[in-house]
Amino acid sequence: MASAEKQPLLENSDSKDASDGKLERILTDNSLPLLNRVGAATWIELKLLFFLAAPAVLVYLINYVMSMSTQIFSGHLGNLELAAASLGNTGIQIFAYGLMLGMGSAVETLCGQAFGAQKFDMLGVYMQRSTILLSLAGILLTIIYIFSEPILIFLGESPRIASAAALFVYGLIPQIFAYAVNFPIQKFLQAQSIVAPSAYISAATLLLHLALSWVAVYEIGLGLLGASLVLSLSWWIIVIAQFVYIVKSERCRRTWQGFTWQAFSGLPGFFKLSAASAVMLCLETWYFQILVLLAGLLPQPELALDSLSICTTISGWVFMISVGFNAAASVRVSNELGARNPKSASFSVVVVTLISLIISVIAALVVLALRDVISYAFTGGEEVAAAVSDLCPLLALALVLNGIQPVLSGVAVGCGWQAFVAYVNVGCYYGVGIPLGAVLGFYFKFGAKGIWVGMLGGTVMQTIILIWVTFRTDWTKEVEEAAKRLKAWEDKKEEPLLIN
Repeated sequence: MASAEKQPLLENSDSKDASDGKLERILTDNSLPLLNRVGAATWIELKLLFFLAAPAVLVYLINYVMSMSTQIFSGHLGNLELAAASLGNTGIQIFAYGLMLGMGSAVETLCGQAFGAQKFDMLGVYMQRSTILLSLAGILLTIIYIFSEPILIFLGESPRIASAAALFVYGLIPQIFAYAVNFPIQKFLQAQSIVAPSAYISAATLLLHLALSWVAVYEIGLGLLGASLVLSLSWWIIVIAQFVYIVKSERCRRTWQGFTWQAFSGLPGFFKLSAASAVMLCLETWYFQILVLLAGLLPQPELALDSLSICTTISGWVFMISVGFNAAASVRVSNELGARNPKSASFSVVVVTLISLIISVIAALVVLALRDVISYAFTGGEEVAAAVSDLCPLLALALVLNGIQPVLSGVAVGCGWQAFVAYVNVGCYYGVGIPLGAVLGFYFKFGAKGIWVGMLGGTVMQTIILIWVTFRTDWTKEVEEAAKRLKAWEDKKEEPLLIN
C-alpha cells in the first residue's frame, strides 16, 4: 500500500496533530522550555479531546435521557409505576446494558489500536465478530427478561412491584438486540474519531422518542408496556441510521469493506477478550444495580426505591458525561499506543482525567444547591422529595468519584487491561462495598443511606487503586504490548470472502 493510501480518514484537522506524531514530537523536544512544551501539548490535547469527548458526551447523554424520559413518563402515572420502571430499567435492563457494553469494549481496544497502527481493513472484521457474539449473548438475556417476574420475587421484591416491573421489561426485549448491534458500531466509529454523526442521529431520535412516548403512554394509554416498547424502537432507529452512515460515508471507505465470512473465524479467541471486557464492566454496572435491589428489601420499599432510583438516575445522567470522556480516553490512548507514541498516551491520560474531574465537581455543587427541589422532576410526592434531599450529599460524593473512575476505566480499555480491572472490581465492589453496605443498611438500620455509604466505600477503594496503577504505568512497555497484540490478531487473518 502506498504511503498516501495509509493516511487515515480523519474527522477533523486537529486529529492530524496526533496521527502525524506532532504531539509526541513536542513532548520529547527537550530544546523547548518545559512550560512551553506543556502549554503547546495541552492545547493540542484539549482540541483533540473536544472533538472526541463533546460529541461522545452528547451521544451518551441523549441515550441516557431517552431511558430517563421513559422513567419519567412512567413515574407520572403513579408511584407504583415509577417504582416498577425504576426496578425494570435500573435493576433488569442495566444487566443487559452492562453485559453488552462490556463485551463491546473488546472492539474498542482492538479497533483503536489497529486504527492507530493504520491496519484499517481489520476494523470492519472486528466489528462484525463482536456483533455476532453479542447477538448470541442476547438470546440468553432474552430468557432472563421473560422470567424477570419470578426472578425479582425470588430476590425478595414485592410481588406487586415485580409484576409491574416485568410488564415494563417485556417491552425492552427488542432493545437487547439493538444493543448487540449498536455497541460494536459505536466503538468502530469512535476508534476512528468519528463521533459527531452519532450525536446528530441520537439528537434527532430523542425528539422522535419523546413524541412517540407521549402518544403511547398518555394518548393511546399503553402505560408501562407502551413506554418500554417505544424505548426499544428508538434504539433500533439509532442502530439503523448509524449503519447506513457507515455504508455510505467516505470516512469509512477503508475500514468498512462489506460483510465477510472472516467475521466467523477466530471467534473463540475474540470471545476470550470480549468475556474479560464484559466481566470488567459488568461487575461495575451490576454493582449499582444491586444498590436498587437491596433497597427493595428495606422497610417501605416503594419510598426507598423511589428516592434511590431518582438519585441513581441523576448520578447516571452526570455519569454519561464521564462515559463520554471514558470513550475519548480509550480512543486517545489506544490510537497513540498503536501509533507507538508513549508520551502522548501518558499525557492524554492526565489531561482527560483532570477535565472530567472538574466538570463532575461542578455538577456535584449544582446538585447540592438544588437538593430540596430536584426530585419534583420525577414525581410530586413530598415524602420522596425529603428522602432525596437527605441522600444528596452522598449523591454529590458519587458524582465526584464518577469524574475519575470511568475515565481510568477508559484508559484500561485502551491499553487492554480489562482482566486486571475485573479482579480489582471483584475485590473492591463485592469484597468490600456490598458487604459493608448491607451491614450499614440492615444491621445498623441506616437504611438506604447506609447501603449507599458502603457502596461508595468500594468505589473509593477501586478509584485509588486505578489511580496508583495508571500513573505508575511504563507507557513504552504498553506500546510494545499493543504491537504484540495486533500482530497476534493479524496472524489469524484470513483472505476475506465478501458476502454480497
